[in-house]
Amino acid sequence: MLNFQGQDLDKGKVYLITGAAGFIGYYLSKRLLEQGCLVVGVDNINDYYDVNLKLTRLEGLNRFEHFTFIKGDISDKTFITEIFKEYSPDVVVNLAAQAGVRYSIDNPDVYIQSNIIGYYNLLEACRHYPVDHLIYASSSSVYGANTKVPFEESDCVDHPVSLYAATKKSNELMAHTYSHLYKIPTTGLRFFTVYGPMGRPDMAYFGFTQKYFAGEPIKIFNNGDFNNDLYRDFTYIDDIIEGITRLLPSPPDGVVPHRVFNIGNNKPEKLMDFIETLEKCLSKSTGRKVEFTKIFEPIKPGDVPATYASTDLLQEAVGFKPETAIEEGLQKFTDWYVKYYQMS
Repeated sequence: MLNFQGQDLDKGKVYLITGAAGFIGYYLSKRLLEQGCLVVGVDNINDYYDVNLKLTRLEGLNRFEHFTFIKGDISDKTFITEIFKEYSPDVVVNLAAQAGVRYSIDNPDVYIQSNIIGYYNLLEACRHYPVDHLIYASSSSVYGANTKVPFEESDCVDHPVSLYAATKKSNELMAHTYSHLYKIPTTGLRFFTVYGPMGRPDMAYFGFTQKYFAGEPIKIFNNGDFNNDLYRDFTYIDDIIEGITRLLPSPPDGVVPHRVFNIGNNKPEKLMDFIETLEKCLSKSTGRKVEFTKIFEPIKPGDVPATYASTDLLQEAVGFKPETAIEEGLQKFTDWYVKYYQMS
């Protein structure tokens, strides 16, 4: 059992963050650097979404003296091995992955390359160059079309409805195996719809905002059925980072030192309510009334009707549960967006 006792992060340790130019990777690296930690960041800077946004994040990290960035791909085993040899990381956080449910329908190869082979390479490196703790990103998508809510870590997750979800479930199985065989302390985190400033442009809230300023309608994949609307457990980025940071100095122990946690807001919102809140926040940010033009379409393959996290295990382990309201989180996002893209 993990017990959080307010441990400070060890500034003498080396923290290896993969996907450091990504959304969560950037904020986690920034938090660690602000606390004086040594951070080695890895990212392949691919063009899945706007590279300039990734470069902007990196610029923010490069201001820190204790940050080292290395461009490369975790699917390159030699590259990963050399990093472990040279930097001897004490703690590894794997946030490098090919994200996106719908993208996996048409681009399966990249998911196997990054999420399976790349992750395997990291496990092998942790095996041969032992670490204090490996934390890795899983996803709420592993719950598939589960109808029992809220989703608990003990629920069956054997029926993924997208390749992306299948790769994340595979990560959990691989981590468990390596923890069992080689006693690598590993923690998997099932993230629930993370949002916030400098977020991923492929996420709905970001895309809706882009469409509005481009004068285009937004597509909502719920058949226009407001009685059976999609529900999502939207989780603000600061809550995600707080959860990860608290878990870093708390590796699991036991016969198999592997544990999985949900990190979600524990308060699912109707998609249409979320969109209405986004309109209101954009109205405040721009100083004018904002209303999206909406087109309703059928739900897409791989999408699930609801996500809803139980956060009891996380709270028990580290005394924290996400709680940022969408009104607060979306306002911070729209304020950032209008300023960053110079919109008004």
